[in-house]
Amino acid sequence: MCTVEKMLVKGIRSFSPDNNNVIEFYKPLTLIVGSNGAGKTTVIECLKQACTGELPPNVGGQGKNWVMDPKVAGESDVKAQIKLRLRTSTQMPFVVVRSFQSVQKKSVLQFKSLDATLQTYNKDTHQKEAITYRCADINTMVPTLMGVSKAVLDNVIFVHQEESNWPLADGATIKKKFDEIFAATKYTKALETLRKLRLEKTQEVKEMKLRLE
Repeated sequence: MCTVEKMLVKGIRSFSPDNNNVIEFYKPLTLIVGSNGAGKTTVIECLKQACTGELPPNVGGQGKNWVMDPKVAGESDVKAQIKLRLRTSTQMPFVVVRSFQSVQKKSVLQFKSLDATLQTYNKDTHQKEAITYRCADINTMVPTLMGVSKAVLDNVIFVHQEESNWPLADGATIKKKFDEIFAATKYTKALETLRKLRLEKTQEVKEMKLRLE
């Protein structure tokens, strides 16, 4: 089982851009306690963003409310970062780093996703290796290393409180969610492919028998 070990959050929502306090996640359970506005939900949002690349549903157009407002920080721009350390089921450590920026331009607040990096450890060379989003799909690689599908991370493990009532939605929505979680569509397509292949091979066998006769 993959485990989440540590996370550093800077410049996201109520977290200061100068924050150096690392959040440690303990086994077998970590409780997050705090008053309203302390950042409890932000911790879950950052976990999800680091693992899947998805922004929370309530950040407004293009993530403008995700990074701390430069006006609140007293700056013209604010740089933010999420640094998450995890460990795979084979005990291989890896780190996901995602960087953002919020820039105040006159009356317009501009949000930018600056970089996404995946740092892994090569057991053969005993060296750290880093892959950026320019070279690989980080949003696909991280769930793969975790051994959990993106759909499970989005809809079960790191589901946002504003989206947690999806099991009470209409039938079509629930079916769509379950299809994503259990990869039902892929399974159905695989079965259909196997059926077609079986029919083709059966036909080939019949033709070969006729030739032999």
